Amino acid sequence: MKAYFTITTMAAALAVATLTPQRASASDPMAPAVAMPDIVAAAASKSELSTLVSAIKAAELVTVLQGQGPFTVFAPTNAAFKKLPEGQLQDLLKPENRMKLAKILKGHVIKGRVKAADVKAGEVKTLDGKEVEIAVQNGKVSYGNATVIATDISAANGVIHEIDTVVIED
Repeated sequence: MKAYFTITTMAAALAVATLTPQRASASDPMAPAVAMPDIVAAAASKSELSTLVSAIKAAELVTVLQGQGPFTVFAPTNAAFKKLPEGQLQDLLKPENRMKLAKILKGHVIKGRVKAADVKAGEVKTLDGKEVEIAVQNGKVSYGNATVIATDISAANGVIHEIDTVVIED
């Protein structure tokens, strides 16, 4: 009876172990691929881009930036938004200013996946149809009047580079 109980217990334990999903190691080639986040999700995962994510939602650009792309986003940080004149951000976030906000945000997005190592000086066309100057000087990259402060935040549909200033055309 004791042998029967031991064998039954071992069989049950083996069945549970077999049916329980196991975490594969990073070196396991049979491990399921982890889906990379899209541009919006990648930005949302960075606390310093929370204002940008709120602006993307207010401008109703989530669907665009979750699209196939690829896109390169020059993403103003929370500190960049704080540099705006007092009240300007709050005004832009109002529903009646959605189109104006969308135009500003599209001015921070270019088509294609441009990693930091591939950045070249020159003018680039943004999603709003305007051109912005990219400059490379002494190892620093600028986008319009902003400086790139963090690079190569990967997303499934592009890449994000953080900038220190919101680029707004006059």
